[in-house]
Amino acid sequence: MDSISGRHMIGRTVLITGGTSGIGKATALGLAAMGARVLVTGRDTRRTDDTAREIRVAGGTAEVFVADMSVQSEVRRLADEVLRQEPRIDVLINNVGGYWNSRHVTADGLEHTFAVNHLAPYLLTHLLLERLEQGAAARVVTVASNAHTFGRIDFDDLQGTRSYSGSRAYNQSKLANVLFSYELARKLRATAVTANAVHPGLVSTAFGADDPGRVQRLFVPVLRPFMKSPAGGAATSIHLASAPGLDRTTGQYFVRSKSARSSPRSYEESVAAHLWAVSADLVGLFIP
Repeated sequence: MDSISGRHMIGRTVLITGGTSGIGKATALGLAAMGARVLVTGRDTRRTDDTAREIRVAGGTAEVFVADMSVQSEVRRLADEVLRQEPRIDVLINNVGGYWNSRHVTADGLEHTFAVNHLAPYLLTHLLLERLEQGAAARVVTVASNAHTFGRIDFDDLQGTRSYSGSRAYNQSKLANVLFSYELARKLRATAVTANAVHPGLVSTAFGADDPGRVQRLFVPVLRPFMKSPAGGAATSIHLASAPGLDRTTGQYFVRSKSARSSPRSYEESVAAHLWAVSADLVGLFIP
């Protein structure tokens, strides 16, 4: 594949959240092999160090940042550390995410799925936006999922306090990823920063293993032989981060490294604008 061959990412710095396992780790390894300087984030110090060591042994360049993305103070600390240490960020890949079948509450009192899958990338992107804008043709890539087609944004019960379903919460968060990417692209139209969302496909990882639902328990073992490898799942993120011809491509949804239509709900600009404002309030940002 042209997008993952050669060394044309030399001199570019890429920050990847959730880069210690699965799709995130495969993305980090792939971009490092192309010459990128990779900033890997994870919540476990040992695993993050191990990933960076693996990249360096293979001849790549990696730096480590440890943060629990479910906690907003940790996201802010991560952003502060990156801004202090990194004079440039060329690509931000919002990869971190997960599925939890039962309702959990974060240290900030927020429903865990929505906090990790949507609010964390929303907050981190905003905190790093000025640095991204300082670069030439910077890119924001957010890993969504085709599950967004089943989602809807329930503004009356975003946190699932009245009624919770793991799949409903996940689908909502993935729709939020796509809506966020499109709204970000609209707001950055006058800049050189692009924003796109990707569907990695059905990938064989430990996704949902901490708190699996019925689908994970019953169907994943049967489907696993037919799933993509983590490297296969990372291919579209790598393509969006690196392909030379995408410097002006923004506000799109990519599947198998090609632009595709997302769900009708994902194009509702009034919903995206309202979600943007609600999210700003939930993470304590003042955005005019």
